[in-house]
Amino acid sequence: MRRDRRAKIVATLGPASSDPTRIRQLFDAGVDVFRLNFSHGVHEDHAARFHAIRAIEREVGRPIAVLQDLQGPKIRIGTLARGKEMLEPGVVVRFDSDAGAGGNGRVPLLHPEVHAAIAPRHQLLINDGQVRLEVVSCGTSHFDARVVVGGEISDRKGVNLPDTLLQLSPITPKDRADLEFGLALGVDLVALSFVQQPSDVLEGRSLIGDRAGLMVKIEKPAALKRIREIVQLADSVMVARGDLGVEIPAEHVPGWQKDIVRECRTAGKPVIIATQMLESMINSPTPTRAEASDVATGVFDGADAVMLSAESASGRYPVEAVAMMDRIIAHTESHGSYRPILHALESSGEPTVAHAVAASATTLAASIRAAAMVAFTDSGNTATRVARERSRVPIVGVTPDERTARRMALLWGVHSVKSANIASFAEMVEQAVRHAQEEGFAGKGQNIVVIAGIPFGQSGTTNNIRVLAV
Repeated sequence: MRRDRRAKIVATLGPASSDPTRIRQLFDAGVDVFRLNFSHGVHEDHAARFHAIRAIEREVGRPIAVLQDLQGPKIRIGTLARGKEMLEPGVVVRFDSDAGAGGNGRVPLLHPEVHAAIAPRHQLLINDGQVRLEVVSCGTSHFDARVVVGGEISDRKGVNLPDTLLQLSPITPKDRADLEFGLALGVDLVALSFVQQPSDVLEGRSLIGDRAGLMVKIEKPAALKRIREIVQLADSVMVARGDLGVEIPAEHVPGWQKDIVRECRTAGKPVIIATQMLESMINSPTPTRAEASDVATGVFDGADAVMLSAESASGRYPVEAVAMMDRIIAHTESHGSYRPILHALESSGEPTVAHAVAASATTLAASIRAAAMVAFTDSGNTATRVARERSRVPIVGVTPDERTARRMALLWGVHSVKSANIASFAEMVEQAVRHAQEEGFAGKGQNIVVIAGIPFGQSGTTNNIRVLAV
């Protein structure tokens, strides 16, 4: 099941894509990583989808990654006496901690962490930013805000606070229960929502340990201020443009997308571009031209993966959306401007032996027109370093660890293979040649470049390059 593209596809499963037959169709159409969104659904539904994925994995003999996306803390208003309220521009509204139904210029907001942190001139956005207010004064358990952009609000609508750093954990009690359930199932990656600062990532790491890869979702302005530290602490990153696009001006999102992708490529961390990529395909069999261009932009930026949300979870055309994304990626990567743009956005890696070996192997493979690079890795780090170079030459990532094989399914350009341990150069040569041939990358008489760490089986020792003739 070799993909004819380098960037990967992440697809969310949901009501429109829960049947095992449909999940197989999505995989065949091009999905590399399946996302289980724990903001919706119950544990039994997620478990059924997980087991269907693993059954497909056994059937096709290819590692498939499963991403668990935790809901994170949601700030919502309380209930209103009439169920809804029209807020007119210029009117001052009181938000307080009284649980009673709101109305007549009062809105319940039962979040003490908000009242503790909010300050005058901070913005308050309700209903995905459609209603905007600015705080004018604060008390201990209430604050008053003037309506800047009016509109209707209703019970339990979400609230965004782009200027307010909330002192709350990104992992709620619900998230903790969901996390333990997901880790017990065996998910490969866990995404933390609404990360604001490095300590949030450390908290997630303390709970997840090495049982799964830790992904951070960048969707808060506070996270942008400390993006380098956050990226360094995470295993992978998602540019979650939905909430991010609510909390920062829309015109700022494209630039931040490029900055985050560049930061991740520099650090050698896989990065996903997410949200509204083919939004119109929820109800239409074809995307808009602007959406196709949006997906292509993520590919030109050098992202490891692009993601479908509602398009594959609840849309009418989930398989068609994946197939369309597959075609857009493949066509973009074959375009004449792809390589110049990709390398123009490249930055130098860390000054370490491992990064230098990966860069040298990539240059060597291009110089001799190798059929493939074969990266032996226990933790996935060697394959990640090679993938970071965005080579023209296909990468075969070989590992004895099943969990590593699955996580490598997210890596740009890496064809993941689970294989037996190697303990000698002779075994390395035999496995490298065999996998390059069996996976369809190299034929007799062609050269392959092998990257490994000596001693074998010891993580973090990428230090060896060999050229082999098949």
